[in-house]
Amino acid sequence: MDAKAPPLTPELAHYATLDARMVTAVRGIELLATVSWPAQEQTDFLAARERGNLRMPQIKYPAQQHAPVRIELDAIRAETDPNHPLGAYIGRTCESWRVATLLLEALGTPDITEHSIRLFGRPGDRLPGDGPTNIDAAQHFIAIADELDRELATTSMPEDIPAEVLQVDLQAKLDAFFVHHKISVVLDPCLIAKAAAGPTRIRLRTAAAFSEYDRQQLLEHEAFVHSLTALNGREQPYMKSLARSSPRVTATQEGLATFAEQITGAIDITRMKRISLRIIAIDMALGGANFLDVFDFFSSAGQSPTDSFTSAQRVFRGAPLGGGAAFTKDTVYLHGLLSVHTFFRWALRNRRLALCRLLFAGKMALQDVIAFEPLYEDGFLAPPLYIPPWVQRANGLAGMLAFSLFANKIRLDNVEVGDLVLGL
Repeated sequence: MDAKAPPLTPELAHYATLDARMVTAVRGIELLATVSWPAQEQTDFLAARERGNLRMPQIKYPAQQHAPVRIELDAIRAETDPNHPLGAYIGRTCESWRVATLLLEALGTPDITEHSIRLFGRPGDRLPGDGPTNIDAAQHFIAIADELDRELATTSMPEDIPAEVLQVDLQAKLDAFFVHHKISVVLDPCLIAKAAAGPTRIRLRTAAAFSEYDRQQLLEHEAFVHSLTALNGREQPYMKSLARSSPRVTATQEGLATFAEQITGAIDITRMKRISLRIIAIDMALGGANFLDVFDFFSSAGQSPTDSFTSAQRVFRGAPLGGGAAFTKDTVYLHGLLSVHTFFRWALRNRRLALCRLLFAGKMALQDVIAFEPLYEDGFLAPPLYIPPWVQRANGLAGMLAFSLFANKIRLDNVEVGDLVLGL
């Protein structure tokens, strides 16, 4: 289903051409797929651990050479005007991909840390509004989760949904929602994570069992954000790069997906703890902890051996395992969540809630959707074909944001229990 494209001015045609060149230049570069570990590594590690032979995984990465890609990206960037919204977008995106190629060429060496931090930040970075750091936020959620562990132990959601059952359920829901496209839900015995999503396929680990929270998270996080924005990006008449998740949009994409979990009630405190533990683990690795130290950290936090391996390998994707280096991508989850939440409240306060819908028109950063606003008005950019159900309910979204804006003025440090009692 192609969007109807209006005639282009010479300036817009120039940027459409540059965008097409950029898409061609980075075709075949798959950062996350390249740094991911073979599933067999997890099997071998856990089997050796059962035998009392705890050993460091042996990961080898293919040699990478992307100098020609960088030459083309630099040439594209040289033809942009950073004061034009499309020029700024293409310039920043080119630089993002450029850093990604340097990271890929440094796989297995400590140098990946520098490039990873440029793309995704570090645990000690401050949150929006010069607030606390990512580490502060992570420690906050971990502390609350630990305090509630005993109280919530009897109400935890069982993981009793087989992958085959979830596959059928999700497929039916996706077929009903994505009426112009087909997203296939498939079983994958080689997947380390429990699930992974792309524009037209969601993979479930064959041997995994899922909870009701998992079901909702896959729907709201993976399908109704990651897959949805990719499909909407494909519907753009000119800016096809909006269908690809460049590294610079990762924080917004993951923040938006996690916000979707939050606003639909699909996230629980256990998942918040799991996300937070990864940030602490990244900081540990940067400080010198090796893979086994980080594995033990996750185990001591209550994760199963399988989940502890999965979490630890996320920290060391592409990095040497001896400590002092890390793949910092998981830092973006809390940072992105809080940034997106702040953006939505800003949009309400400034009566620009329409921007929240436009954020789903492709894979973009928060700064992009603001800069792109006039380009929707003149038809150069197409509005999103698909909108998540919770965004479609605009009145409910506005009500939640309005309450959030006011509730944030109440400081819990100043509240006494007696203040909460009305009447006699």
